[in-house]
Amino acid sequence: MLESLDQQALDQLFRTARTYHDWQDVPVSDDSLRSLYDLFRWGPTSANSNPARFVWVRSSEGKARLAAEAAEMNRPKILAAPVTVIVGQDLAFADMLPKLAPPERVEKLQSYFAQDGIAESTAIRNSSLQAAYLIIAARALGLDCGPMSGFSHEGVDAAFFNGTQIRSNLICSLGYGKTESLYPRGPRLAFEEANTFR
Repeated sequence: MLESLDQQALDQLFRTARTYHDWQDVPVSDDSLRSLYDLFRWGPTSANSNPARFVWVRSSEGKARLAAEAAEMNRPKILAAPVTVIVGQDLAFADMLPKLAPPERVEKLQSYFAQDGIAESTAIRNSSLQAAYLIIAARALGLDCGPMSGFSHEGVDAAFFNGTQIRSNLICSLGYGKTESLYPRGPRLAFEEANTFR
């Protein structure tokens, strides 16, 4: 049996981790982003489908295009962050199953995902899971995160996924946050408020 991570690690991943809105002017390197992906890609997805696709927006032009599609309150966050990743969901993810699934299961899985609504529900659920893995992995590697859902999906899809079967799910700024700009931490529900035993 594996042992629990130490308390400092649990704090870094959850208890003292925060959502950042303002960023230090410190770049995030290609190597850091590759290391991040190489870590979080191992999180489980339905049938190992891996439907998430990622666009790492860090050029001035890319930031401006993304910020233009964001809610007004989110625009400065995107412009200030070293990188903001768009987490997309590939509705054609089943095309990759010959690489990802056991050969004897590929045809059956592709047939299943071709049914009405199945690819869409699988893609949104599992790309959301992959976004959560991304956040936890980023924190584990010492990066701060600022996930956001306030943006025009249609605008982002047209700007970054035009001509593909990929649709935006959420965005998340990454870098090294300015602690002085943090809001007071919000409460969470107690166990008794959110859980039941049956």
